Amino acid sequence: MSEKYIDNLVSVIVPVYNAEEYLAETLDSILGQTYENIEILCIDDMSTDRSRDMLKEYASKSSKVVPILLEKNGGVSNARNIGIEKSRGRFIAFLDSDDVWLPEKIEKQINFMRENNYEFTFTSYQFIDSDSNLLNTVVKAKKELSYNDLLKHNAISCLTVVIDKKYVDNIHMPNIHHEDYAAWLNILKKGHKAYGLDEKLALYRKRQNSLSGNKLKAAGWTWNILRHEEKIGFFKSVFCFSYYAVINVYKHFLSK
Repeated sequence: MSEKYIDNLVSVIVPVYNAEEYLAETLDSILGQTYENIEILCIDDMSTDRSRDMLKEYASKSSKVVPILLEKNGGVSNARNIGIEKSRGRFIAFLDSDDVWLPEKIEKQINFMRENNYEFTFTSYQFIDSDSNLLNTVVKAKKELSYNDLLKHNAISCLTVVIDKKYVDNIHMPNIHHEDYAAWLNILKKGHKAYGLDEKLALYRKRQNSLSGNKLKAAGWTWNILRHEEKIGFFKSVFCFSYYAVINVYKHFLSK
């Protein structure tokens, strides 16, 4: 396993693209963590708004904020992969530039990992709207997930994940839609398991114009991962996809 890391450091990967509306709230939620040993790798993917200036302003105020200003737009998976490659911490965490962490998120999660020797963890989270108002939907973290569990439904939201590089090598996001789901599957099929901390420690912003907002497109991306990335047989893919569809109808439409 890799030994090229700083043991207690958490590297937070934040891909940024035209995020000026929510970027300050996101960064403030990371800087406000009770766990202080954090670096915040902000990978700007050629933003055309004030995002780059905001990153420079934050970096001038806090050495934790590390702007990485790309010279070519490469998409969110490329941005995350660059952040992973440049990370110095033993632990990798992810937060998109419009989502939010509660103050004790990282401290509680690192303690959870160290106390149980867990290498891959995630937490419960709640939806917020575009104005940061809490919505009714709370997604509870399942206790434990294997590769076969995850095939049926991506129950791991990227903004809740922390991965220990001491035990998990080659964290990589493929250049496809739902790249985080594909990355989790790739990790778990190597024999790892993901463990859930059932505490609401993150807030996921639900916006109608977000990439994941189009549920039909998202369904197509999931089918593509099952059939073409994981190369699951047709009938097993239909079974897994049906399970996914039922869960998402409930989560996004019936649990309000």
